[in-house]
Amino acid sequence: QVQLQESGGGLVQAGGSLRLSCAASGRTPSTYAWGWFRQAPGKERELVSATHRSPHDTVYADSVKGRFTMSRDNVKNELYLQMNSLKPEDTAVYYCNAARIIWGQGTQVTVSS
Repeated sequence: QVQLQESGGGLVQAGGSLRLSCAASGRTPSTYAWGWFRQAPGKERELVSATHRSPHDTVYADSVKGRFTMSRDNVKNELYLQMNSLKPEDTAVYYCNAARIIWGQGTQVTVSS
């Protein structure tokens, strides 16, 4: 059974950067789709970034395009989200997702103004 564990969240000032990591345990087929989602207080969970039809086809929410980059290390079996030029509106719990149905427990990102 695949389990996901996020890390790397924290408190950062606006304009700063954070790198989230998601370590996957268990067998993860190459056909898995991968993604990052986030949920702010009082809001629904939303897509941040995800692979679309292939690992090389990554989509991003309009609100993070040009600032966030998702990548994957298949050897380490880890997923990353590099977040630059952070804004207060990026504050949320960030979740790693695999195969559209497997979720991590989330990591809090707080951006102060």
